[in-house]
Amino acid sequence: MQLWGHAGIHARPENTGVARLPVQRAEWRLRWAVILPCLFLTKPLLGQDKASSLFQAWDIHFQSTLVGQGALPFPAQYSGLNSLEPHGEVKDTFSFDVTGHVRLWRGAEFFADVLSWQGYGLSKTLGVAGFPNGEAYRVGKTFPDAIVARAYLREQIFLGEKGDPAADPKTALGGSNTKRRLILSVGHFPVTDVFDKNAYANDPRTQFMNWALVTNVAWDYPANTLGVTNGASAELAMHSWTARAGIFQVSRVSNALRMDWNLPHAWSLAGELEKRHALWGHPGALRLLSYDTHAHMGNYQESLPDPQLISLNGQRGYRSKYGFGINLEQEVQKDLGAFARLGWSDGKNQTWEFTDVDRMASAGISLKGEAWRRPNDAAGVAGVVNGISAAHRQFLAAGGLGITVGDGRLDYGKEEILEAYYSFALGKHVFVSPDFQCVARPAYNRDRGPAPIYALRLHWER
Repeated sequence: MQLWGHAGIHARPENTGVARLPVQRAEWRLRWAVILPCLFLTKPLLGQDKASSLFQAWDIHFQSTLVGQGALPFPAQYSGLNSLEPHGEVKDTFSFDVTGHVRLWRGAEFFADVLSWQGYGLSKTLGVAGFPNGEAYRVGKTFPDAIVARAYLREQIFLGEKGDPAADPKTALGGSNTKRRLILSVGHFPVTDVFDKNAYANDPRTQFMNWALVTNVAWDYPANTLGVTNGASAELAMHSWTARAGIFQVSRVSNALRMDWNLPHAWSLAGELEKRHALWGHPGALRLLSYDTHAHMGNYQESLPDPQLISLNGQRGYRSKYGFGINLEQEVQKDLGAFARLGWSDGKNQTWEFTDVDRMASAGISLKGEAWRRPNDAAGVAGVVNGISAAHRQFLAAGGLGITVGDGRLDYGKEEILEAYYSFALGKHVFVSPDFQCVARPAYNRDRGPAPIYALRLHWER
């Protein structure tokens, strides 16, 4: 699951402190990454029995993730406002979550998540449509900031069966319990908590880091600049089938903090059908996604005479964007799993919320460390191909700027990404993961790249 902000063509906060104090900032983040887990790993003062009772009632979880990521120098004939820095750079991000829930009545729960974050993505999270760090926000912060990332109510209604499954804030939405039930959720949460889930490629804190391996990047899913929105969803689970539908708010301007409250005209619908199966005794799932978004999007073709005015063009009326996605996961052996995603959107109107991708395909494998007696270790390798529509290409070639891309000129080619990671388990709760990515034709430009990108991720959870 990932929260993202927006850069687009609007002014972005300048990184005034990073250039002067990169070492000091990294030291402080490393200190917090150590101190915060220690605070919650120590024995509770109120007594073991009372503490256990409290945690069962509230089901509290904590996580902290520190990522250091760098890009090596790579060839580039030119650079634009939204380009990846070609001379090499190193950035870091830090996050800390407190997530919990409280049971209200039988089948009903309230979930909340407070997120604190700090840091910057490479080149201020610009220059690659499939951005390499799922923990990087487009609204970077030199000093820590905090938001309420989730606050929603969930009601489970069992259809002809008794049950009250234990709730887990990590898997509360988009679940795959086989009992017949109806799940209703309403409130403030990321849409990707419900739709486009995948067991092997879904969490940038523990699995693949690239955006295109966390979710379907061709889906311009509704979210504000921090990746969350308001809305409601319904899930109907019937044994091996689950159908999902939801309606959500969209941003007032392209992926801004403020949402558009003209609800009759500004909204995003999503629907998903999931079929769980067993192939030669190994579980798997196939998910089909569709979506339709209405917002103040500018039109690429109409904006070609002056691409910089695409936002003004969009404010003249509401336009729509629709698309489809396929999501497959399959266990191959007990410790080996494979996955794939396909995505398509019409690509006629401005990317509104996420990143500049109209076509995508990804596939990969994930392997647990049982074979070498490291059962809590994991390794993965995957590839991605991203593309954009003909009108979108013309817009970028004419000097237009998207949310994440825009080199000023464009010699178009598909953006191709390869990622590999290994997660070392240091005990039960701490994981260290080296990660390598290679991006060919970043931002769809044959005149730039390939860009080699490396990272080291430290993750703790409880």
